[in-house]
Amino acid sequence: MKSISLLSGYIFLILAIVTGVASNGFLKTTEGFTKLGPTLFCVTSIIVCLFCLAKAMTVIPVGFTYATYGALTITSVTLFGILKYNQTPNVYGTAGLMLIILGVILLNTLGKVR
Repeated sequence: MKSISLLSGYIFLILAIVTGVASNGFLKTTEGFTKLGPTLFCVTSIIVCLFCLAKAMTVIPVGFTYATYGALTITSVTLFGILKYNQTPNVYGTAGLMLIILGVILLNTLGKVR
């Protein structure tokens, strides 16, 4: 099987983040999976997300990939909630997001794969 390049891995990671944010951000519009259109959108986007995440993990270490995906998706969905649903996190939520981002920065800059 032909391996993808590191650049392609990061492109797949970005696509996974974007589709993960789309799926999670619009999940509320499904109204508990009772609306067909939004439900199909969310299901399709999460399948694409998982495919892209799996492709990214073929060339980027699993820990780095998932930590980056998780942190950026959580942060982006929170920002999406602020903009679309006017849901503002309190000081503890904001501090938690900052710690998540700091953790991923530390992992990606100082973490070593053995």
